[in-house]
Formats: sequence, C-alpha cells, structure tokens
Amino acid sequence: MPQPALLAHDLVRTLDGRRVLDGISLTAAPARRIGLIGENGVGKSTLLRVLAGVDEPDAGSVSRPADLGFLHQEMPYDADATVGAVLDEALREAREDLAELERLGEELARVPQDDPRHRELLDAYGRRLEQAQDRESWDADRRAALVLDGLGLGTVGHDRTLGSLSGGQRGRLALAALLVRRPSALLLDEPTNHLDDGAAAFLEEQVRALPGTVVVASHDRAFLDAVCTDLVDLDPAVDGPVRFGGNYTAYLGEKRAERERWERRYAEEQQELAELRQAVGVTAHRVAPDRGRTDNEKMGYGHRAGRVQNQISRRVRNAARRLEELERSRVPEPPRPLRFTAGELAARAEEGAEPLVALRNVRVPGRLALDALEISATDRLLVTGGNGAGKSTLLAVLAGRLAAEGEVRRRRRLTVGLLTQDTVFDRPERTVRDTYELSLGPARAEQVPLASLGLLHEADLDKPVGRLSVGQRRRLALALLVARPPQLLLLDEPTNHLSPRLCDELEEALGTGPGAIAVASHDRWLRRRWQGRELRLEQGVRLDAGNGRRENAGTVRSGA
Repeated sequence: MPQPALLAHDLVRTLDGRRVLDGISLTAAPARRIGLIGENGVGKSTLLRVLAGVDEPDAGSVSRPADLGFLHQEMPYDADATVGAVLDEALREAREDLAELERLGEELARVPQDDPRHRELLDAYGRRLEQAQDRESWDADRRAALVLDGLGLGTVGHDRTLGSLSGGQRGRLALAALLVRRPSALLLDEPTNHLDDGAAAFLEEQVRALPGTVVVASHDRAFLDAVCTDLVDLDPAVDGPVRFGGNYTAYLGEKRAERERWERRYAEEQQELAELRQAVGVTAHRVAPDRGRTDNEKMGYGHRAGRVQNQISRRVRNAARRLEELERSRVPEPPRPLRFTAGELAARAEEGAEPLVALRNVRVPGRLALDALEISATDRLLVTGGNGAGKSTLLAVLAGRLAAEGEVRRRRRLTVGLLTQDTVFDRPERTVRDTYELSLGPARAEQVPLASLGLLHEADLDKPVGRLSVGQRRRLALALLVARPPQLLLLDEPTNHLSPRLCDELEEALGTGPGAIAVASHDRWLRRRWQGRELRLEQGVRLDAGNGRRENAGTVRSGA
C-alpha cells in the first residue's frame, strides 16, 4: 500500500504578535527523513505542532496522513495510567488489523465465489492485508518488547503508573509507543533527550527502518547526521527557509556556501544600486531643461542637440527603470547571525605541581563513588557515562556545591564557575540586560557587553528573563560565566538547547585558551571530537562496608 505524503502549503503562524512561521511550505514524501534546524525561536516546534494538527495555522493548509504520530512534550495520559495501558493503546491498531483479517477470512469462507459480496470482501481483505503488512502487525508484540528494551525500559513493570516514572522514563515511553505503532508519518521534537548512547543508536536504527515520512526537530548533531535524508534550515535566508539534501555533515558545507552566495549577491546589488542612483542623479542634472549651455556646448549644438539629448534621455530612462526594479525586489541584507565570540572561557591560574582540585575516595551515597581525580591548571576533561552514573553529581562536588564523603582539596582562592542543566533566575521579571549588569556589576558589564558574546540577539536583551526560552536562559547563564572567566569552568551538558551551529562554535572555544575546563556531556558529536582527557563513570553497585547500604559505584576510566 503506497504510503501517503505530508504536505504543507504557505503556513503562517503568529504568536505574541510575532510571525513565527511566514509562508512555510514543505513536502515530506514517504521514506524521506527531514530534520528541522535553526536558532532557538525560529519556529521548529511551532511548525511541528501545526503539521500535527495540534495548533491551527493563521493561514495556509496541511494535508496529513490519518495515522500521523507526534512526540508530545507531555504524554496525553493521566498520571495514574499504567505503562501497560500506554502499550495497549500503541498496539491497538495492529491488533485491530489482525482481528479484522480473521473476521474477513471467516466471512470469505462462508460466501460463495459467485456471490457479488465475495469480490467486495476480497477487496477489503486485500486492503487490510496491505495495511497490516506495512504496520508489521503480526510482529507488534515482539516489537514492543524489543523497543522497550532498546530504550532502557525493559525492566519497568507494566503495572507501574506514569506518575511513578521519572520525566526521562515518561519521555522514552512516549517515544516507544510511537515506534511500536509505526504510523505513516512521524513527527519528533527533540527525541534524543534523556537517551543514553545505546538508546540513541537504537532509535536511529528504528527511524531509518520506517517506511513512511519522518520530520524531526533536533539539536543532536550526531542523530541528524545518522538519520536525515534532508535538512530544512529555518534561519533567515535570502529566499526563505532552505532545504538541503543529505545529512548534517553535508549541510555544514552547503550552508557555508549558501551564506557566502547571499552575502556576495547582496554586496553586488548594493554596488549596482549606488552606481544607478549616481547615474540617474548626475545625468538627469546634466540634461535639466533650464540649465544653460556652456561655451563649449554652444559650438555645433544645433546640429547635435536632438541626437545627444535623446541618447542621454534614453540612458536616464533605462537606468531609472533598472533602479526601480532593484528597489522593488532587492535582496535583503543578510542578518548578522549569532556568533559565539567569547575570548577565554577560563582564566589562567598559576602553574605549579599542585592541582586545582584533587579528590580521594569521594562518595556521595547513592549517586557517586570515585577513588581519585586531579584537575590541573590547564586541564581539558570530558566526563561521560550513562544516565545516573553521577556526572552532574561530580561537577557539583568539584564546584563545592555538594558535600561529599572523602577528601576534597582545592587551591586557595580558586575561582570556579558551574553551568547547571536547570537554569533558574531569582528575578524572572527583571530584563536580560539588567540581570547581566546587576550580576557582573556596571563596570564589567560595560567592559564585556552582553551583545558582544554572540549568545543572545540584541532584540532579546530587554525581555524579562522569565519570557526567555530554556535555551536562551542557558545562553544567559553561560554569558555570565564567560564574561568573568573562572580559573575552573564546569559545564553540565552545555550543548543542550543550543542550535547545532552554536554548539560547533562553543566546542571550538573549549579547546583553546588558558584555564581548566571540565565538561559533562552525553553529546556524541562533541565526544567524538574531544581532544582532551576523558573520564568515564560506569554505573554499578557497591556494598558500603561502613553501613551495609548498596550504592551506585563509578568505575572510572580516563585517558587522552
């Protein structure tokens, strides 16, 4: 059975007085996996909601398959619903296929072949059979078990209520339900959030195997690279959003070339506009009807006057016509994109044999067990490990924000900065500009202007902090750290909620400059390119000899 396409035409959506979608069109054919990328706030999630029918566009239209699936940020179930109930709903269509095939088969056996109803029943059986084959309905229960295990939910009891699950578990269960259903079109909003390496690789394999359409908004560059056949960049472009064929790696080169073409086209047009304006103005002045002739012009003027006047007038008219055309359809100026321009992310500490921080036999019961770790004055340390291995806990201990058993030694007067995953500001009604200035002090804020760091647009600086997106709040928190660089900078999942391009620039900055930086990250793209040391925390079980309690243990492996 041919898979239906997902079609959108001239979508317009206005939120809070701002046009988030302005004439967006999209054709998503079966077997195409389209990634939506761009800066925070360009409309990726809004477009997905309109495509899914959750929000109605102010203008435009969407044609979608009847069995479209959408990964919501919140699951459409009550907290007292069970895991089993969610799975039963995901398996409902497959079970209906099998039940209907059985019913039609029984009825076909009873109706004689020469009965007119036999042909109708046979056609209905054929259509349902094709649908069941597309959905792999006979394999649905086995697939459900496989998907749950692949997403790290295999040991979660089916009688557990959603309210008893963590946020990450609920998100993975919602994703599992969609993969079990295998809808004709699948819309995913940040699907790799809360996934470890194994689960992310499993999701990539599942998505690539889907026969229908997939549209995904994601900041995960490794996922975009592994899955996408096309990328749609919603950032401003000369002719609107641009669709690039290929994965994220292919996009990077094409995007740079597209930006260079736009800048070159704009510069050439500006030069032509200036020349035309000068030509029209100067020439028109020279042929003005009330301008007297010079002595040189008077000799032979009567003989040539008409011909010269006509030639000049024609040039003026042609130039004016071309000028009018360019003014009407001029190439917009390329907006200055955010460019992460912070200089040194960490400050230089005095070199010496003494490490900045040294840990020995550190324990945080139930969260972290680490035998030894030292961070030198110029260290670059990447902390990795699965969910619950203790990455955030370790950074909190290094920052002095969490007490731990064991030995923790820091250099005297060491300055430490920590970017946490959850960014909360005490005064959400205060503007971004005021928050920055009051946190740093007027002198430092003037010395390092917030706009100069390339993390927030000028238009956002007078917004209340509470109205910023999650990604924008994290950018503000990062700006406050790098505007006064600490000697030890600790970053917990720094690429979460950042656009792919900004992630690339942040990674480049992490590898240069003085000071020490420790990063905890599940970002596979970042980890593949990391040039410093790596410390991997392995989650396990340890029996604490002191009190008999069982706790998570970190088996540490580190290396360059």
